[in-house]
Amino acid sequence: MPSRAAQTDIKGSRVICMFANLISANPFSSLELVIRIFVAILTGCIVGIEREYKNRPAGLRTHVLVSLGACTIALIECIFMHDMDSASSSHITYNFGRMSAQVISGIGFLGAGTIFMTERKIGGLTTAASLWNTACLGLATGYGYYWMSIICCLLVLSVLLMLQRIIPVNSLKRVEVRYVNRLETMKYINDFFDKSGIKVLNLDFHSESMADNGNADQNIYTNIYTLHLPSSVSYVDVLNHLASYTNIQVVRVTNT
Repeated sequence: MPSRAAQTDIKGSRVICMFANLISANPFSSLELVIRIFVAILTGCIVGIEREYKNRPAGLRTHVLVSLGACTIALIECIFMHDMDSASSSHITYNFGRMSAQVISGIGFLGAGTIFMTERKIGGLTTAASLWNTACLGLATGYGYYWMSIICCLLVLSVLLMLQRIIPVNSLKRVEVRYVNRLETMKYINDFFDKSGIKVLNLDFHSESMADNGNADQNIYTNIYTLHLPSSVSYVDVLNHLASYTNIQVVRVTNT
């Protein structure tokens, strides 16, 4: 009976062999071609459904087409290599990977089409990155590494769905508050910030006179805060809390 150390070595070797089988490509055949195309469509669907659900510029069909197109390029190169290897002539040389390299660089033009800018805010970067990743998944699938492609596809989906929940990051934004009754309202806002652990990094202030008699109680005041929020507080919480106060007329979040 083998010793415990020998059993451990055997189990370790089996794990390594199983992992090697997962990341290795199967021999090219007609059935393998169909499997690779199916897996490319599947990985494109998985990422595309998430983008479609969030109503992003590039959705299900775009991601499927990108993955399928990249897979097709990889399959063409695989078929070409298979035909070249079948030839008996040793004088023929070829450079492998040129077409795939053009997919990696060319997908940038499609990704650029999903990026837009409104009110000093750049959007669509995550969708552009997901398109680029989908192209890479399609290439991996087309070359036969579809287990690796499926695993990486699940990792991409995890990043899109769960990373922001696991590592919450509140970016710096401006909170604009319009209110009346300055002394009473300022006390309410400051008490809320202190209680919630919200730090005021910057404050812009101006007032508008709404009466000719000079009565300060009828003025409308506007504070524009640049805030640092703790991880337990979101901007939605800030908006909902401030908007519930009767003296506050307008509260909104803008980008810094």
